[in-house]
Parts: sequence; C-alpha cells; structure tokens
Amino acid sequence: MTILDQLFSQYGQSPWLDNLRREWLHSGELQNWINKGVRGLTSNPSIFEKAISDSEAYDQQFQSLIQNGSSIEDAYWRLVQTDIADALVLMEPIYDSSNGLDGYVSVEVDPRLARNTRATVDAARFLDDELKSKNLYIKIPGTKEGLPAIKQMISEGRSINVTLLFSLDRYAEVIESYISGLEARNGDLSSISSVASFFISRTETEVDSRLEAIGTSQALDLKGKTAVSQGQLAYKIFLESFSTDRWRALEDRGARLQRPLWASTSTKNPAYPDTLYVDQLIGPNTVNTLPDGTLAAFLDHGKLARTIDASFESAAEILQKVEALGVDLNDVSEKLEREGVSSFETSFENLLVTLSKKAESLQK
Repeated sequence: MTILDQLFSQYGQSPWLDNLRREWLHSGELQNWINKGVRGLTSNPSIFEKAISDSEAYDQQFQSLIQNGSSIEDAYWRLVQTDIADALVLMEPIYDSSNGLDGYVSVEVDPRLARNTRATVDAARFLDDELKSKNLYIKIPGTKEGLPAIKQMISEGRSINVTLLFSLDRYAEVIESYISGLEARNGDLSSISSVASFFISRTETEVDSRLEAIGTSQALDLKGKTAVSQGQLAYKIFLESFSTDRWRALEDRGARLQRPLWASTSTKNPAYPDTLYVDQLIGPNTVNTLPDGTLAAFLDHGKLARTIDASFESAAEILQKVEALGVDLNDVSEKLEREGVSSFETSFENLLVTLSKKAESLQK
C-alpha cells in the first residue's frame, strides 16, 4: 500500500493526477500512476498545449484529420477527445469499484467562453454528448457567468468539475449553483457528481508578493500562510453547506456531495516544502489534484495527518491579519480569476497557432 492509498483509505482524500500526455496512455505511465494510488485525472488547456506542442505522438492523427478536411480547431478537439476517451477507459475500474466516487477524467470547455453563459452551456453539452462516459467531468470555470451554466448542466444530469475558484464567496455561490441544479431535477440523483476546484498556490504567490511590498516584519511573518488558511475555511463552508436539512432532502434522493478539490497544489516558492499544499489540506471528502512532480514528492516524503480542519479559528485569524495589513483578498481573487482565464485562453490560442504551423509542415 502506497502513501496515496493510505491518503484515501485512512483520511478520505482522493489523490488525482493533474496532467495528461498521449505517450503516457500508450507507454503504461498513466497505468503506473493508477497502480500507485492515483484515483482520477484532470486536464486543462495549458496541459494540452504542452502535451501536443512538445510531442510527435499526435502528428499522425492530426495529419489524417487535416487531410480529411477538418479545420485546425476541430482537429484540436478530436486530438483532445481521443486522449480523454483513452484515459476514461483506464479510470473506469476505479469508478466502478468506488461506486462512482472516483475514477473521473476532466476536460475543459473552450476557455474563450468563460464570460459567455450560453456558449458555455452549448460547449459543455457538446463535449458531454460526444464523449458519453459515466466517469467524465466537464470543466466549467467558476466565473460569475459560469454559475448559471453550472446549475443548468447539473439540472440536466451532467457531472461537472467547477474550475478556477479563488475566493470563499465565489465558492459558496458554486455550492448554491450545484444544490439548486439538483433541486431542479426530478427523481434519483445518484448518477450526478461534481467537484469544486479551489486554486491554492496561485493565491499564495499573489498574496506573498503584496506582503513583500508592505515589507514590515508582521507582513513578512504572514508569508506562506494565506493559501492553506483559505483552503481550510473553504472546507468549513463545505461542511456547513452540506449539513443542512435542505441538503439532506437531496441526499435522500441519492445526491452526492460536491467535494472540494484542491488545485494548483505544486509549490511555486522553493523556500516552502514541496508538499506543503498536500500535507496541510488533508481531510475527508476532499480531492487533491497534483502535477506528477508533486505526486512523486508526496510519494517520497509526504506527511499523513488530518490537517484540513486543525483550526478554523487560526485560519480565519490569519486571513484577518492579512487584510488588516491592506491586502484586499477580494481584489486578489478577482485578479487571479482574470489571469487564470487569460492564461488558458492564451494556451488555447498558442496551440492553434502551433497546429496551424504543423499542418503546413506536414503538407509539404
């Protein structure tokens, strides 16, 4: 039994892999991660940009698609769907053995649609209908415009990974979208699943930068503490939201908890432990999706202990101190959301440019 197995069996947290490459599907690398205890997989436009741009493994399929008349963008989605479909097959045994708790593979809608509710709904439906898999998560950004799309998709019985969450207030709104989506649906709810992806290390980087700019000893003493504290308070919101009579009425119809998922959990600051955002966010009914480097580090020297609810009071006090020094956490979250959406848009556009150049070279 690996430490990843223990993380799930003893502490109720599901470790997922935040990466995907076609070579891993064919070489057995992804299966190796599953054998070590990985219980799900997430992807995003940046992951696919790196995977497709850095590899020749996609060239044959891409060339065939272009020669058969596909546009560059349509060809991209076919490449993505092929990888996701293969990953879904590998993860399906975990889905079956866990009764639908884990074994999910996440694919994100076009990031350029993050501010367009209607287009997001259409794109999510299209991907879900194309891939048609019980263990598929469609990723929808948790922007203001994404909230009604999340509710609509849940009401249609589709499973959703809400991504790009940076604030506690928005997280609470996402939970409301999930619950109200379930309430809009009749009958048994057990086939619907969802996670809410709360981004961790990006918050730390931004807040630390602002604390450094303040420069006082009190500010510097608070560096490296905001992201974990915010994650812990998100867990408090989760516990409170899913313990009400309103929720129990849905649970009686088979509704599943919308588990908080800790994303962006690689440590950006080399001065901090490389497993910081795993070690300090362990607790029941949660998911942590980790890049392969962070997974390897946790396998090597991670620390197992229930830490997520060690002290909600201390976590709240840290955030209060940070804001008292002049760091506006609402402004931080809004900035990070804008940057997150923009980053995924840029990755998507860059990949289309790369594929256009590849199409030209393959046709010579």
